[in-house]
Amino acid sequence: MKTLAVVPTRPSRALDLGDVVEALASVNTEPALLPRRQRLFGRHLLPSREALEAIVNNLRAALFPAHFGATSLSDDGIRNYVGHRLDAAMFELQEQIRRGFLFACAHGDGDPATCEGRAADATREFATRLPEVRILLGSDARAAYDGDPAATSADEAVFCYPGISALVHHRIAHELYQLGVPLIPRMIGELAHSATGIDIHPGARIGGSFFIDHGTGVVIGETSMIGERVRLYQGVTLGAKSFPTDEQGRAIKGRPRHPIVEDDVTIYAGATILGRITIGRGSSIGGNVWLTRSVPAGSRISQAPIRDETFDAGSGI
Repeated sequence: MKTLAVVPTRPSRALDLGDVVEALASVNTEPALLPRRQRLFGRHLLPSREALEAIVNNLRAALFPAHFGATSLSDDGIRNYVGHRLDAAMFELQEQIRRGFLFACAHGDGDPATCEGRAADATREFATRLPEVRILLGSDARAAYDGDPAATSADEAVFCYPGISALVHHRIAHELYQLGVPLIPRMIGELAHSATGIDIHPGARIGGSFFIDHGTGVVIGETSMIGERVRLYQGVTLGAKSFPTDEQGRAIKGRPRHPIVEDDVTIYAGATILGRITIGRGSSIGGNVWLTRSVPAGSRISQAPIRDETFDAGSGI
């Protein structure tokens, strides 16, 4: 017996969305309903997620032209190519930074009249830091190759590993964060978070040769400090145990509340490390460990051993 597919039919009458459109538009146009920042400062363009994604792609191509740009360039060709992609990135980045400063000004942080100059200065300084960013990312790619027996080359890590992709975003975002650029670093971090499942706050300070294996579910909080040659596996959290609040019960911003991880530490899958504690140099933190206290250098922290008991013909019950 032949089964007939059920084809959904359109409503006999088109939906009348005029009232809905008017109501939504009025929220953004009627003076009485405008957010306070718009009433005070006008309707400044907000930063664009799509523009920032294009900026990161251009910066990634400038940092790794043989991987994400043209693959057969002469030395002079590489210089021309890097210059082209970098120029495109910096031109648009300055505009997005300007919008970020205007956003902050609209929330009471500064004078909108100075935003143009601040944006130009921040963009110029950011550009000077890119060679150091490239050196760090190169060390991260080598750490991925050295630390993963499945990796065939550092190039494979650059092309394929979500941890490297997240670090490209983070190291760009961190420099902008250090320069005091509002909003833009968080947006760049969230681009990586959405794509990889790795959530690194741009304020986190991360040393060279950093390796995130697999990566999904990794969370690194704003005031985390990570040393050299540190390795994390999937599901690791470097989080806050608690945070102080003011008289109104609101969280007090900016205080150190995330872990310090010293050099040559390995943290295995699912470990949760909370609070302003220190994981000493060369330590190993086992999978699924919950840790809220500092541990000295060379520590080996693991869960309680599994009990393996065999019962024979009811004995032991």
